Amino acid sequence: MPDLDTRPLDRHDRQILRRLQQDGRLPLSQLARDIHLSVTACKERVKRLERQGYIRGYHAALDAARLGDALLAYIQVHLDRTTPDVFERFKLAMQSSEQVLECHMVAGGFDYLIKVRVRDMNAYRRFLGENLSGIRGVMQTHTYVVMEEVKATQFVPVGEH
Repeated sequence: MPDLDTRPLDRHDRQILRRLQQDGRLPLSQLARDIHLSVTACKERVKRLERQGYIRGYHAALDAARLGDALLAYIQVHLDRTTPDVFERFKLAMQSSEQVLECHMVAGGFDYLIKVRVRDMNAYRRFLGENLSGIRGVMQTHTYVVMEEVKATQFVPVGEH
């Protein structure tokens, strides 16, 4: 249920969001000290930010290469038709695929941009042949294999709007 408190984010809210992005395990007492609020006031703000959907969850950042999934690739997908049933079928397939890290419907010369992570090129070929190409409606794909990950972040800019 949405929070009825719709006041705009203030300076303290933005500081909370920045600090929790840096360290989601930061103790509430330390967070309160860092942004110069009482623990009670800080806790209330964090709970409100969670209720309002600004904070969607807390996660550990894992090293995929150390876990054995060293190949990162982006795939452009062209569909044969842009109808609701084709979009829905594709969406469900992407949501159920563990190798798909991100999938975005885009405007432009193709329909979807997918970010996948797999063990190696053989695993990628299996993904392409068994998963992606098998989805009814997929007409064409173009793959871009990442040679070097220059910057990768999940941080969302929290400006002073």
